[in-house]
Amino acid sequence: MLKKNKGTNPPPKELGYRFPAEWEPHRATWLSYPHADSYSWPGTLPSIFPFYHQFIREITKGERVCVNIHSKELLDMVRAGLSRSGQDVSKIDFFIHPTNDAWCRDHGPAFVVNPYAKSPRMVVCWEYDAWGGKYPYELDKQIPALVAQCLDIPMVCPGIVMEGGAVESNGKGTLLTTASCLLNKTRNPHLSQQQVEKYLQDYYGVEQVLWLGNGIDGDDTHGHIEHITRFFREDAVVAVVEHDKTDPNHKPLKDNLKLLRAMREAHGKQLDIAELPMPPPVVHQGQRLPASYANFYITNHSVIVPLYRCKEDDKAMTVIEECFPGRQVIGIDSVEIICGLGSFHRLSQQEPEVKSEK
Repeated sequence: MLKKNKGTNPPPKELGYRFPAEWEPHRATWLSYPHADSYSWPGTLPSIFPFYHQFIREITKGERVCVNIHSKELLDMVRAGLSRSGQDVSKIDFFIHPTNDAWCRDHGPAFVVNPYAKSPRMVVCWEYDAWGGKYPYELDKQIPALVAQCLDIPMVCPGIVMEGGAVESNGKGTLLTTASCLLNKTRNPHLSQQQVEKYLQDYYGVEQVLWLGNGIDGDDTHGHIEHITRFFREDAVVAVVEHDKTDPNHKPLKDNLKLLRAMREAHGKQLDIAELPMPPPVVHQGQRLPASYANFYITNHSVIVPLYRCKEDDKAMTVIEECFPGRQVIGIDSVEIICGLGSFHRLSQQEPEVKSEK
């Protein structure tokens, strides 16, 4: 087990670091490759790889991909599989970093940046417990430290539980999250809302935290923000809505929309809101899955959107295209991947590109 550095004193915010928005330039995208010991996709793992490899191929059109590989034995298989899928593996860096599963958004490194610091990037290594101890996590929780070591950049550990999919940054001082997740008793029951906010402000370098209520039905994370509301500009969000009043998602998403309409970003501007439809329920073996178009991933050149083989796919693509006029919007089938209870955003973690101004 790696020995982790303790929190800096003062914390990253006081050292001038901030949490960039996802649309800011990336040096690379980090992934944790799914493997046979993963707890997601029991009995269906092979079915995800055509779509997972397509996801990797699209990312490499604009940036490098860094992949955490569970073992040396798996590495040759992964290289061969990617090559068969038409992938140029010269655009991919592989690291033997054992993992429990593939959800790099939650167990991967969170990067903060300061171009004037001695090290323009820093890794924030939150505690990780697989959404309240639902699954094994002892390997996953080591990933931020391993990545910081590989990149030779400093790391700070706040000492409380946090996941990447639980927060959404506009890069300009505002963070979005949900009360159902970060105030859940399975996260940090010893902390009040005010105390959680202070950690987020200190370690992500933000001025304010905006709180929505509940997430969507089928989300085993207790309501990650990544499934319901995403920034697409400093002062604008896309928010999922469910018009079917009989659907269990209708009321919580309506309540969240009402909250968003009353919110202001850190500089006082009211948020512009683009409404994004929900797909019809996606069910696997009797379980409703957290299928949402908001689980898109923003790369340097594109926005990769999960699709669910329904008529709402086209509507969602149109909304997202209007939100990101400067990027290509690419839809990839996510019906097999969502069986693992997440999609493209939850699978990925961006590493920002920042040039030193010293």
